[in-house]
Amino acid sequence: MGLTTGRRTVFAAVCAVAVASIYAAQPVLAEIGGDLGVPDAGLGWIVAAGQLGYLAGLAVLVPLGDLVDRRKLIAGHLLLTAVGAVLAAAATQTWLLLTGLALAGLFAVVVQTTVAYAAALSTSDERGRTLGVVTSGVVIGILGARVAAGALAGLWGWRSVYVALAVLLVTLAGLVLKTMPPDPRRDGTTYRQVVTSLGGLFREPLFLSRGLIAFFLFASFGALWSGLSLPLAAAPWNLSTAQIGLFGLVGLAGALGAARAGRWADRGHTSLVTGGALVLLAVSWLAAGQPSLWLLGVGVLVLDFAVQAVHVSNQHLLTAAHPDRTSSVIGGYMIFYSLGSALGAATTTTAFAAAGWTGSSILGAAFAGCAFAVWAVAKAGARRLSLRTP
Repeated sequence: MGLTTGRRTVFAAVCAVAVASIYAAQPVLAEIGGDLGVPDAGLGWIVAAGQLGYLAGLAVLVPLGDLVDRRKLIAGHLLLTAVGAVLAAAATQTWLLLTGLALAGLFAVVVQTTVAYAAALSTSDERGRTLGVVTSGVVIGILGARVAAGALAGLWGWRSVYVALAVLLVTLAGLVLKTMPPDPRRDGTTYRQVVTSLGGLFREPLFLSRGLIAFFLFASFGALWSGLSLPLAAAPWNLSTAQIGLFGLVGLAGALGAARAGRWADRGHTSLVTGGALVLLAVSWLAAGQPSLWLLGVGVLVLDFAVQAVHVSNQHLLTAAHPDRTSSVIGGYMIFYSLGSALGAATTTTAFAAAGWTGSSILGAAFAGCAFAVWAVAKAGARRLSLRTP
């Protein structure tokens, strides 16, 4: 069937706004805490609520994309994400805020349904290009949310962030229903069968190897972005929150530059792109770990380029291998992403406390090395298998 540029743009916008509903709280945590009386020690739960909801949605909601009309499913999940954003904006007590953020996180897995639907609508020779464009929306949402939320909160307070998200989510739901083709399902597959098949994916070598690469890849990504504000806010730099936020723009530039990785994957260079990008990932930490803002900026740029290139290549391979159940395979793959991101976030602050930013940089580089090792072992295994096959 193929996808027009307009439809790719709509898909990318859906991903950007939906994922922003999870990350928008990060730059305004202090303001939320002051407004609702949340102590500093409890602020982490504000971010965790959305992440926990998201993790649950990966296992429970994403498989629905292999059962029902994805156009309607995407629109419905966008509206329910908007309900969560409205609850967060109206919250006067912490429990209501957490409920709203958890609800928004749960249905923000519309991102994975959208990526899977975009892959399914693409022809085989344009799938990588489509994934590159659509997943760029995810990166825009993750990194751009930090900049936009800080600006909105500075003008109208933190609640305006969630009001704006709700308006955008409702608008996109209507746009999806208007512009996307119907996606009827008539094969009689049950939800239980889809979930069971999702479990079976974890025994497949390709899925497991690409999942483990994603696990270490996003652990390295999390080590950077969850710990970066610590050295920047401390001596000798002592940067303000607004100045620290500018590094999000640097990362965004790097990630968007990697959109071309999808075109390389379409030409059959997926393995080469993955291996080369993982080497770049490790090298980026050599720059990021130096006591220079310029080198740190270069490291951030290269790291985000490498992460996005590998991420696109992984999804291209998996959706090409499982064209009949793209939602399940993307949902299962993103479980590795979620767990890896959590590992990076949890360990980078410990490493920083023990050995400063040098410790965090060594940790991030180690995660990159583990991802490269998984890729190398999987590549060697595939080569041995091809030699044995007559």
